[in-house]
Formats: sequence, C-alpha cells, structure tokens
Amino acid sequence: MKTSRRNLLLGSLGGVLATGALRHLAFAKDDSDSKDILVVVFLRGGCDGLNFLAPVDDPHYLAARGSDTRVSEKGADRGIGLARASSDFDFRLHPKGAPLKELYDQRELAFIHAAGLTHATRSHFDAQSLIERGGSKEDSNTPKSGWLTRYLLGADLAGLLPVVASTETMPESLHEYKNACCISELGQFAFEGHWKYGDAQKKILQKAYEGNSILSLSGSRALYTLDAVSKHQKRDGDGNTIPYQPRKGVKYPTEEDNCEELCNSLQTIASLIKMNLGLRVGLVDFDGWDTHQGQGYHFPIQINALSKALHAFYSDLSDFKERLTIVVMTEFGRRLRQNHSWGTDHGHGSLMILLGANVNGGKLYGKWPGLATEQLDQGVDLRVTTDYRTVLGEVLSNRMQATTLDSIFPNFPDLALNLVRKRTT
Repeated sequence: MKTSRRNLLLGSLGGVLATGALRHLAFAKDDSDSKDILVVVFLRGGCDGLNFLAPVDDPHYLAARGSDTRVSEKGADRGIGLARASSDFDFRLHPKGAPLKELYDQRELAFIHAAGLTHATRSHFDAQSLIERGGSKEDSNTPKSGWLTRYLLGADLAGLLPVVASTETMPESLHEYKNACCISELGQFAFEGHWKYGDAQKKILQKAYEGNSILSLSGSRALYTLDAVSKHQKRDGDGNTIPYQPRKGVKYPTEEDNCEELCNSLQTIASLIKMNLGLRVGLVDFDGWDTHQGQGYHFPIQINALSKALHAFYSDLSDFKERLTIVVMTEFGRRLRQNHSWGTDHGHGSLMILLGANVNGGKLYGKWPGLATEQLDQGVDLRVTTDYRTVLGEVLSNRMQATTLDSIFPNFPDLALNLVRKRTT
C-alpha cells in the first residue's frame, strides 16, 4: 500500500467519522485480544462443489461427468473417504484435499454442501454482489451496504486495525464501512517518505497533526498505526522487511503450488493477528475457479493450493485457534453435467467450509437434494438447500457476539444448524 499524505488523510479521516473511533485515539490497551476473530476466504469464479466433495456412488453423478470433472471412487486418484459424511452415499473429498481431511478428522473442520445463494443467477458479478451485500435476490429490499459493514457498525471494536482486507480492492461486503484497511502486501504498509529525509518528513507531519481537531486526530492515528505495524516487522541490516516467518514447523505452499497470492494474503492476516493490534475481521480472495474448460488440469491445482494454504494458516495460528473461525465460500457452483470442453459451466449450489476450534467439525452438514433430473434446480444444477446466510448468521451470533441478525440479514429467519459452539463470555 503506497501511502501519500492525501490518501493518509482521506482514509484515516473517513474511519474516524464513520465509526466514532475517536474514543480509541488515546491508543490505550483494549480487550480485543480476548475476542473472536473471523476470517472469510472467498473463492471467486464459482467453485465446483461437485468436484470438491461428491457422492461418488451416485449413478446420476457417474453418468453426468467424465474423469476430468468428478471425484473417483477407485483407482490411484480415488477420492478421500470421510467418516460421518452421509449414510446414503459415499461422499469423498478430492484427492488433492488431503490436508483438509486431517482437519476434518480432528473435528475442527465442517463441510456444508448444497449451500449458497438461493437466487439462481449465473452472473459472477450479480452473484458476488448479492452475497456480499447479504441479499437473496435483486430487488428493492436488497441492502446497499455490505453484510460485514452492518455487523461491524453494531460491534464494539477497539484496536488499531480491527478490519483488514488482504485483497487488491475493498470487497463489497465492506461497502459503506469507512474504518477498514486494504493491505495486499504488509511490507508496503508503511510511511513512504524520501529515502534520506523520510524521518524528517514524518516529524513534520506529526507536528502538523498535533491538536484535538478531527483532522489532527485522524492524521495522528494513521501515523501511529503505520508505526505500530512497522515496529512489529523484522528488518535486515539495510532496513528492508524480512519475509514473513511462520510458526516453527509450519510450511506454506510454494509458488510452484500456484499459491503465491493466496499465501501472501493469508500470511498478511496471520502476521496482523500475531501483532495483537485488535484484528477482528480479515478477508482474503482466491481467484481462478471459473473452470469452463480443462477442469481436469486446473481444478486439482486450485484444490491443492487451497488445502495446503488453509492447513498452514490454521497451524500457523494454533495459539489463536480458540478465537478463530474461518469461513470459505464462493458465489455459485457448476452444472452437474460436464460440457464439451472438459469443464463445467455456471451452476447453482456449491460447498461452504467452516474451520476453527469451536466448529462442530468432522461432519458434512446440509440436506442433500439429490442429483436426479427432477431433483435438480431447473433440471441442470445442484439445488441450494442451505442459504449461505444461515452459515454466516450462526458464526456471527455464536462466535462474533452479534446481538441481532435482523439488521445484518434483513427478512431472513435464524435457522441454526449447530455448526459452531456458542461463545460463553
């Protein structure tokens, strides 16, 4: 994040005005290091839940897909069986999802199948926008602000960096929230001054922002936050930031695993959590799930990167896992039937994942709708039986201390699945 004086002023001032953050500008120690943390990973492009976790013995599944787009029940690349997944079908995880199987067996990871947006749009833009605004269909009742914005405006937040999106642009789920920070590269989140006169420039700004006006307090807070993050980062003898070092024994996937962007984002969030600067909500994007063609090549790469990265991230934050809940979601799934390009086209229902020490894991949740033509949505897609807001709502109410879901997800009933244990304090 390159920081100009103008951007510094605008970003920090907006946060102060929007959230009443003035009460925290004394920079006193807050109690955010005892509160829960939510990390949302959005799989952009439409992840094929039926190639991620599937009923490999369902005859309709076998008839609709070739080996490029399905999880196999036999052979060297057969899917990974999951205990307690289903009594009706043999649900198996994609073979590249082995790191997730380990977390599932620890009962800290849960899958929710046939989940998603109930409105069956096939537009990436429309589906992502509806989900990030917490809606169900495009009408006058769909909120304009982001669902996370509505949660955060009712939450008691403290700390210097309570909300961080480690993305290239601010997600729509934070639309109209002015106190979030977008940090795609933590090493660039620093005061950008002249190589020789940077310290002097900073002192001039600090002097300029002395006083009790909103502008002064805003600028002072921004400079303080930049310094606080900078002081936690290790540097070499030349003052260059040393690459992030995870917990001993933890290894994130390498660039060869097609994981550079995802791992950088997760490491940014992990680093900020460890700094104890009050991070309560972190957002990460992982693109590349629009598998219209060549799915047999692209999809295993995506699953391999996601599975290894999530496992490393969760292991890296083992000291925080009692406070941590990770939600993995996508805008929609893919059609049941494979297309002529050895891929799958835009569909409907897909898969959601919950990960955390307080997740009632080791189980596949959701009502399975079936894959017979008459059971499919519009005769072609996996039908959604679990609204994505059910999953998000339970996490917010049980772990993130949301007192009411009515303002976050208007006109949506609270339908609990007992996915996560309720926080007691």
